[in-house]
Amino acid sequence: MVKSRRPKGKRALAGKRPQWYTCRLMTIMTNKPEETVAAGRALGARLGPGSAVALTGDLGAGKTHFVRGLVEGRGGKDQATSPTYTLIHEYVTPLGPVYHLDLYRAQSAEEVWAAAHDEMEDPHGLVVIEWADRFPGLVPSDAVKASIVHAGEGRREITVSG
Repeated sequence: MVKSRRPKGKRALAGKRPQWYTCRLMTIMTNKPEETVAAGRALGARLGPGSAVALTGDLGAGKTHFVRGLVEGRGGKDQATSPTYTLIHEYVTPLGPVYHLDLYRAQSAEEVWAAAHDEMEDPHGLVVIEWADRFPGLVPSDAVKASIVHAGEGRREITVSG
């Protein structure tokens, strides 16, 4: 019998993931949804396989627009939508799959892990965790963190670090 030596459970996410993009802190101001998509597109093009993005922001802040850009930045043709009622959406791109998790309605980290652990461990995919602050134990320690906040009439402030 062959046993996997890969870590199980939440500790499986604690290991280092390959990542091409690193930055200390960057803030981008956008004035319309298309600019928020463009900011996501720029980041998506720089992330390597096995990367993760922890995305936070209030309802209506523009998180799904940002994810739409991440998918486009990896060459994806599908228009990202919010997976609030399904927990996870998968988008096929030339650079590997993008797994978009939405933790807004999730009841526990265990529920999320049971439903999406294979996707979260995929070394070829990009994992985007929306509402990442709900279950921080699921977020890899080396994830790029992106926060989107309302900054006035139609404006968004996007802070990226990691």
